[in-house]
Amino acid sequence: MFTTSRLGAVCYYVNDVDRTEAFYRDVLGLQVERMEDDGEGNPWLSARTANGVELIFIKQESRPGNTPIVVFEIAEGGIDDIFSELADKGATIVTPVSHAPGGWSAEFKDPEGHVLSMYQSADKPRKR
Repeated sequence: MFTTSRLGAVCYYVNDVDRTEAFYRDVLGLQVERMEDDGEGNPWLSARTANGVELIFIKQESRPGNTPIVVFEIAEGGIDDIFSELADKGATIVTPVSHAPGGWSAEFKDPEGHVLSMYQSADKPRKR
């Protein structure tokens, strides 16, 4: 299941998108791209690291413990089947498969309560 996925992104919830954009751009020197709508009318940010892992910043209440979220990218598609299999194996599903910018995502918890996410672009089939 995870042997064909790659670490695609690390998502952070942030209280202040403007302050976050300035820090990652001006202090860390990353090229930050501002997206104007997350589907709920909020701007969000994207910055790609040298090894291709994307940092995504989403406006949502941020508090210690709810961020960051590690996101695995599904190359072949089939996110619905993967999450069905995870549920069958006893994984706690936090967020069912739902629309995300440019595709689909869903979250689940590991045994220690850490949230992990999977993302699939919209150009891949949701079911195999």
